[in-house]
Amino acid sequence: MLITGASSGIGEALARCCARDGHRLVLAARGAGRLRALAAQLNGEFGVHALALPADLSLPEAAARLAAALKRRRLAVDVLVNNAGVLEAGRFVRVPAQRHQQIIDLNISALTAMLAQFVPGMVRRRRGRILNVASIAAFQPVPMLATYAATKAYVLSLSESLAEELRDSGVTVTVLCPGFTATPMLSRATRVNTRLAQLPGALVGDVEEVAAEGYRACMAGEVIAVPGALNLAATTAARAAPRWLVRRIAGALGRSML
Repeated sequence: MLITGASSGIGEALARCCARDGHRLVLAARGAGRLRALAAQLNGEFGVHALALPADLSLPEAAARLAAALKRRRLAVDVLVNNAGVLEAGRFVRVPAQRHQQIIDLNISALTAMLAQFVPGMVRRRRGRILNVASIAAFQPVPMLATYAATKAYVLSLSESLAEELRDSGVTVTVLCPGFTATPMLSRATRVNTRLAQLPGALVGDVEEVAAEGYRACMAGEVIAVPGALNLAATTAARAAPRWLVRRIAGALGRSML
């Protein structure tokens, strides 16, 4: 099982879920120190083999280099968790162009490259599980999170398309769409925008519960997993309501957080 963005947040929690269930793990993320510490901790706590492979997946050819490293070790990936991602909150015109590109490079390009590297092998072996981590932001436009939400809409659409394309292949595709979750990513966003700290506790999900729901859905072969009753209601409403109304509501909420 290969997990990207594994050094913290949902990725780390997913790694614990998988280790608890006895999976051999390959952990990928930029932070080499944290990644190796987590691998050692999982080895000691659960008695599983956890290999740390530091990688910056936003760089060109990073996915190919990661695949080559696993091939040299004769490790086949039967479960791929695409969790690596980045968020930037604020008005589109105030976010530097380079930052927009970084969000796209990691959230879209890297995820697509990982799928291109590992899905063909799964199809040849006729077995595999894919878990792509998106967001409830994927279901509607989100002013003040415009680029991030657009990248997650891509992840949702690609995941649904692949799930249908790979039917009867032995490979399943699941997309996890959490809402606000208590992770270092949210903490960083809160430091930049202190109004995020005023979010009601009921709207902020527990990272362990989110990871557990994603892992369960992936192993069951479900296509879309939205943790939390409020998040599920919001995504259902977003799909049913007129687009103009969804935009207006999202805009009002986004402006209120600035």
